Amino acid sequence: MSITKTSRWSRSDVPEEQTWDLTDLFPDDTAWNQELVNIQEAVSEVTDYKGKLTSDSATLFLAFKKLEAYQQRVIRVAVYANLRSSADGSDPDNQRDSSMVSQAMAAISAKLSFFQTELLTLSEETIEQFLHEQPELKNYRKMLEDLMEDKSHTLSPEIEETLAALSQVHNAPYMIFQRSQSSDMAFESIKNPEGVELPMSQALYEDRYEFSADTNTRRAAYDSFTKTLNQYKNTYAATYATEVTKQITMSKLRNYESVTDMLLAPQQVTKEMYHNQLDVIQNELAPHMRRFSKLKKEKLGLDDIRYCDLKAPLDPEYNPKMTYEDASATIVEALKVMGPEYTEIMREGLANRWIDRSDNIGKANGAFCSSPYGVHPYILITWTDTMRGAFVLAHELGHAGHFYLAGKNQSLMNTRPSTYFIEAPSTLNELLLAEHLMKNTDDVRMKRWVITQLLGTYHHNFVTHLLEGEYQRRVYNLAEQGVPLTANVLCREKQEALEKFWGDEVTFDEGAGLTWMRQQHYYMGLYPYTYSAGLTVSTAVAQKIKEEGQSAVDSWLDVLRAGGTQKPLDLIKQAGVDMSKPDAIKVAVDYVGSLVDELIESYK
Repeated sequence: MSITKTSRWSRSDVPEEQTWDLTDLFPDDTAWNQELVNIQEAVSEVTDYKGKLTSDSATLFLAFKKLEAYQQRVIRVAVYANLRSSADGSDPDNQRDSSMVSQAMAAISAKLSFFQTELLTLSEETIEQFLHEQPELKNYRKMLEDLMEDKSHTLSPEIEETLAALSQVHNAPYMIFQRSQSSDMAFESIKNPEGVELPMSQALYEDRYEFSADTNTRRAAYDSFTKTLNQYKNTYAATYATEVTKQITMSKLRNYESVTDMLLAPQQVTKEMYHNQLDVIQNELAPHMRRFSKLKKEKLGLDDIRYCDLKAPLDPEYNPKMTYEDASATIVEALKVMGPEYTEIMREGLANRWIDRSDNIGKANGAFCSSPYGVHPYILITWTDTMRGAFVLAHELGHAGHFYLAGKNQSLMNTRPSTYFIEAPSTLNELLLAEHLMKNTDDVRMKRWVITQLLGTYHHNFVTHLLEGEYQRRVYNLAEQGVPLTANVLCREKQEALEKFWGDEVTFDEGAGLTWMRQQHYYMGLYPYTYSAGLTVSTAVAQKIKEEGQSAVDSWLDVLRAGGTQKPLDLIKQAGVDMSKPDAIKVAVDYVGSLVDELIESYK
């Protein structure tokens, strides 16, 4: 049932069916509190192996098993607190519990830092000997090999333990950003054309008003949004500058050539692959997206198309509404091509409250999927009764399906692949949903709308997040040159990145330069650009499924089950796609161009 409201709920007023069921993690807060105490005591079960890890293969195997079992408990404790905070970051109890977990994690991390430093004393020959003696250690081969690659960047055990103990301090910029977003930032309400006052929040702006068919509403929401951002720009600049300074300092301490080298290392991606994504897409996609914006300006009858108009619907009078229940059924139907096992995961998640979809005060903006090992994924989304929401939901269910399969088939340490790959399973779901909707309609307007949703997905990954990646590249270059990252500098770089891509087709005001403040991914290393890598892969895989059918589906499901057992290049090659060269990127960009062509043609 769809519930209409004119003001935002407090968390306590949200109907239960719109919230996720955290009892699958812990039956209640009391049980969670007790486990938080227990894991801090139980760390000794792992630290008992300190000084013994490298003694023999049997001891190492037992230590790995003990560490995995312990980490599984820790993950549940941390995820529970994080989910509660994400659902309502304004709740003082959630803030308290989040801080308690952060302190506990820092202490635990420091105590467990010995594990990596002791493993690094092993030679490659000894590792091979241990693997031969203890076949069960093969599950940890990739982890051991990855550690060997990091050996030259690892500091002394004492320093590593000290750095681990300071993890709460190191994570402070991200925590401050999140706390401010959920608790402090208030936005002026806006009015619709009828003069009715509408609530305003960052979540509502990004999930509803930015896509509004009414130009006045859309622009009023943008003005309210950027007005509040402007009030916080100096605080956010100081926070982000601290994060960048931390990363640059760590890259020097760890003897990396640059901060970019350090941030790409855990992704196991070369700088060439990184720069290919940023350069090829910006240079070759820009003309297609400018044509799209020109079409939008013409069809919307706008004197100029502003930055805040870029996500406006091309056909304002055609904005299909969709209830959450209908979206769920449509997604399941669209994903049947993936086979019964995958479809059943989707059904289970939709039916058993894996998803939190309310809009309430204090809720984190955007959408995400959290996948605690040994339980099931949890999805956060803000549902606004539009069909566009079905694409967002399908996207997050793609993450859920991926990690559910990986968790079912791999040990904890082998579950997560490189972030370079992470966005492929999620965007594939979007492409399959679009294909399903296109197949099941003869309505020209509906087909046109679906194409615009696909272009919305490519805009999100190939433009929004990619330009965030370009912005990061600019910021790190300036920081390594010693340029202070003031609010003016950060806003200027954001504005220039946007203007370079869109050219004269789009009109920019100063508020556009403030929009770097909306993205939490800047506190997660080089994450934004990986959205484009994932969509590059899924574009190729979607085409393979269309052309090859079951064999392509089977290969893809094997890739999902493989989790983090391979480096991204090898994992993606298993699906029949080679990302070592820019060819796949060019193919994806050409596909976007063909969508724009088809859209323009539909109006003739």
